[in-house]
Amino acid sequence: MQDKTILRNLIFPIVSYSGIGLALCERLLTHSDQIHLCLACRNMQRAEAARIALHTSHPGADISLLKVDVGSLQSVLEACKEIKHRYKKVDYLYLNAGIMPNPQISLKAFVNGLFSRKVISMFATGEGLLTQQDRVTADGLQEVFVTNVFGHFIMIRELEPLLCQPGNTSQLIWTSSSNARSSAFRLDDYQHTQGVEPYSSSKYASDLLSVALNRHCNKQGLYSSVTCPGLVMTNLTYGILPSFFWTLIMPIMWLIRIFTNTFTLTAYNGAEALFWLFNQKPESLDPRAKYHSYTSGLGNGYTKPQKMDLDEDTAETFYEKLLELEGRVRDKHKSQEDRR
Repeated sequence: MQDKTILRNLIFPIVSYSGIGLALCERLLTHSDQIHLCLACRNMQRAEAARIALHTSHPGADISLLKVDVGSLQSVLEACKEIKHRYKKVDYLYLNAGIMPNPQISLKAFVNGLFSRKVISMFATGEGLLTQQDRVTADGLQEVFVTNVFGHFIMIRELEPLLCQPGNTSQLIWTSSSNARSSAFRLDDYQHTQGVEPYSSSKYASDLLSVALNRHCNKQGLYSSVTCPGLVMTNLTYGILPSFFWTLIMPIMWLIRIFTNTFTLTAYNGAEALFWLFNQKPESLDPRAKYHSYTSGLGNGYTKPQKMDLDEDTAETFYEKLLELEGRVRDKHKSQEDRR
């Protein structure tokens, strides 16, 4: 077990090997050498590549790796067991993992929107433009829901002893999206089994969950915040359209950025709000705000909060439904373990 006395902050991002997660790590390590950074990834080869890249620019950085697939309950439980063995406290838990499987785009809606006054909104939110094909995992859950929401929730629940400690504060920092829309979410189908926008539903669900967690956990010193990276060109974004298409429209997008602040475009700028929250006192933050990464026309990044349009009663009901689901899933998992 690592000696907590040598650690100023234990950072535990859920990151991929590239994109906003890696950009955030670079910014954190540039900002302070008094942190321990644990990269949690499902692909350890890529995680090691990320660690090598970070050590190249920050040779003295304290970086460890942990294997976890938040889409698998077994993987999450095993990872949390390892975390509790290694560490005495978690100061920051960045909930950055997310998938958008098999994205489909309406080319007609895209072309019409490209030459309309709604072009900025279309790119920023994907509303009316994107659908996805979800699937059921081995745990019997919808893949997008469990990866983007429920796996994180189980991790938070498992790590409560490390996150909620007397006299200390800890932060949960979610990566949400401008694509999070109430119209895609239903309490009676919160896994989005009957719709075609599981990504949008899952991001709205994480917004609801963050509000509920603040309601339940602030008194224990645990605070939750939601961020939006803006429109960032990551592997997830490039997967929506053929690469040649992005090559054609990128000059247009850079031009549009002069007139809108939501086109962050680079991973560095997309991580702005994630990094900004690291430097804030969590008690001073608005529990119902979404902290947006914005970029000026000159390319300078900044963070701005916007009140989320959601209902606290809906957030509470969703939280209770997650607790019920957690109980059923844990019982099923225990039953399977007993039979082995």
